[in-house]
Amino acid sequence: MSDSHAEVDPHAKAELERLRGSIDNIDAAIVHMLAERFKCTQEVGRLKAEFRLPPADPSRERVQIARLRELAAAARLDPAFAEKFLNFIIAEVIRHHESIAAED
Repeated sequence: MSDSHAEVDPHAKAELERLRGSIDNIDAAIVHMLAERFKCTQEVGRLKAEFRLPPADPSRERVQIARLRELAAAARLDPAFAEKFLNFIIAEVIRHHESIAAED
């Protein structure tokens, strides 16, 4: 049984490790940014619960999706992917807001 990495060009291996290190750093930054975002949305959820506002805000969601699609296109990221990502986040935020409202 041979080691599949033993035959890899040393320059290619070093470049792969460098790129993977960057990916790991970016992934960590994404996690920290999402944590900060959810701290803010938890506060929004508490305000909505206090003032008996609905957990979802479809008009705000539409604006944010359009905004994110534009940002994605400008960044050369697939706007459909960006929209799916934001929809996933929005669904989680709404779930949190419903949980907060149920506590009151």
